[in-house]
Amino acid sequence: MTKVHARRIQGVLRPAVVLVAVLSLLLAPAAQAQRTQLKPGWNLFSPQQDVEIGTQVSADAERQLPMWNNARVDRYLNDLGRKLAEKAPGAKYPYQFKAVNDSSINAFALPGGFLYINRGTIEAADNESQLAGVMAHEIAHVALRHGTNQASKAYVAQVPLAILAGQLGSDSTGAVLAQLGAGFAVNSLLLKYSRTAERQADALGTQILYDSGYDPRAMAQFFDKIQAESKGGQPPEFFSSHPNPENRTKLVNKEVDRLGGNPRGSNTDSGDFRDIKRYAQSQPAAPQQGSQLASAPPTSSGRPQLPSSSVQRFENGLVRIEHPENWRASGQGDAVTFAPAGGIIADGQGKHALAYGMLVNVYEPPHRYQGDDYYDQRLQPEGYGLSDPPPTTMTVEQATDQLIEELRRGNPQMRVIQQHERIRIAGERGLSTVLTNASPLANTRERNWLVTVLRPEGLMYFVAVAPEGEFDGYNRAFEKMFTSARLR
Repeated sequence: MTKVHARRIQGVLRPAVVLVAVLSLLLAPAAQAQRTQLKPGWNLFSPQQDVEIGTQVSADAERQLPMWNNARVDRYLNDLGRKLAEKAPGAKYPYQFKAVNDSSINAFALPGGFLYINRGTIEAADNESQLAGVMAHEIAHVALRHGTNQASKAYVAQVPLAILAGQLGSDSTGAVLAQLGAGFAVNSLLLKYSRTAERQADALGTQILYDSGYDPRAMAQFFDKIQAESKGGQPPEFFSSHPNPENRTKLVNKEVDRLGGNPRGSNTDSGDFRDIKRYAQSQPAAPQQGSQLASAPPTSSGRPQLPSSSVQRFENGLVRIEHPENWRASGQGDAVTFAPAGGIIADGQGKHALAYGMLVNVYEPPHRYQGDDYYDQRLQPEGYGLSDPPPTTMTVEQATDQLIEELRRGNPQMRVIQQHERIRIAGERGLSTVLTNASPLANTRERNWLVTVLRPEGLMYFVAVAPEGEFDGYNRAFEKMFTSARLR
């Protein structure tokens, strides 16, 4: 090619390149403007106090958790996590990421940027973008200050005059945590996220993935995957500590559309992730949190001990309830399971099912709200996730029927043997329904006593479970639990 021709071609291309650059500059702010605008809620604590709280509670957490203390895995998680955290809005917290040697799929974040990822999450992810999605979701909880927002609301509810003092002094965070009982525990106040908080974390997590160059749909894809794999068994550990909002995939996809669609060339996987996953799978198997509940029953008959007449109290953000002293509460957030030793049965494939005990959870019926698409209406930049859902328009009967249908999808042998009867629980009108189902115990059927009541969060439900031939021996304990329940 002659120099004259080359100059002529360059002369033609230069304006085109400039035009592309100008269009990129013009379109970038437009894409930014379309994204859902999110900001932290009201908070008594300062961002620096978030870090103080996280430092204090993380030390407690690491004494209780089976920390992996694997430098290779932690280094990988910190490289990936800090890349994501760079795109998080708000205070620039000193984010740190550590692996927990637990085979269940879960992750959690403490205020100030202390994040913990279960080994089971790494092993379950199909690619790096799915793992990055879980981490981006947790980073979003930190950036939106959900933990200390919850603590602030709880503190003012106990000490209303505290609001007059504005933010708390730097020397008072420990006293406030002690007063609230907000250390690291199975029902820690700092980890009680509402479905509104989960929707916010999904939206901001999607933005963080997008801005970091990952497939922004990966987070919802991973949550859909673990939910599908758990059908018919215990709820996934992740959803026990993070209430699962309905239409999660639809919400994420709407946010991706607002961002301009899935970016070309977005990252899906990496050699580093594949190496770490192979390495994790090559190590001795990790225990599952709460696996002691599935250990061999302590009686010679091969069955758990009968419920103790002595009781102990459990309390979370939804319910206060007394359960037999020889049962243990497990779970976080909305979902909690009460079971004796040997009451939760392992199926040999890493999943567990309740054979004796009680499950308490909240169900959000898919057709609960007014309008054709309530969640689409909430996906507006000025209104997303800033208020709780409106009151339900469904009756308790309709919502209970939807719950039973949902349960039957994962339990095809479940049958209703006693239709809805009215019941009062904690002064609220509810329904009592009795079902039968295949038990996780071999060649056995179980009875399920389902009690439901409508709450602002959705349909709160209690499921009392025992084999049909043994149910009478547990019935009195179940009745005492229902009588003791107080809804929050």
